[in-house]
Amino acid sequence: MSVALLIIDQQQGIDHPKLGQRNNPHAEAVMLKVLAHWRDHKWPVFHIVHRSAEVDSVFWPHQSGFSLKPLFLPEQGEYLIEKTVPCAFVKNTTEQDLQRLKVNSLLIVGVATNNSIESTVRTASNLGFAVTVLEDACFCFDKRDYFGKACSAAQVHAMSLANLQGEYATVLHSNDYLVSL
Repeated sequence: MSVALLIIDQQQGIDHPKLGQRNNPHAEAVMLKVLAHWRDHKWPVFHIVHRSAEVDSVFWPHQSGFSLKPLFLPEQGEYLIEKTVPCAFVKNTTEQDLQRLKVNSLLIVGVATNNSIESTVRTASNLGFAVTVLEDACFCFDKRDYFGKACSAAQVHAMSLANLQGEYATVLHSNDYLVSL
């Protein structure tokens, strides 16, 4: 089985205060630990970035928020893929690149759990990839539900992971995943 790591939206804009309170304050440290493990084994790494067409977006390409965080810059041989919607498989080469590498399993980390992570995981699973999500290597932000009730980032995160677990992905803690490799 060939496995690739997808790191989603680790761009500078994700730290903008206008996004509100987040959960998993150590998620980036966990992502970097996983990334180091991947690099040590020379396994495929895909850095997915969001290119927004909205001027007020934290990911609008004509401001610093579009740039990757310095610790997440791709190294030689790693992939840098742009997306214009939450899903990392739409209108780009992600699927074709993974197929060319004969990858059939994905580890997905990044942000936001209830947005780009959930969208990408669902699509990846529907395309036939075996998907794992590390719950401590993802995060999201406070959000109001459909009825206007305020939900904490931890609640939003937990519900998104529940939506994915079993049907679309296996959700694990990074410690459990890394010892299984």
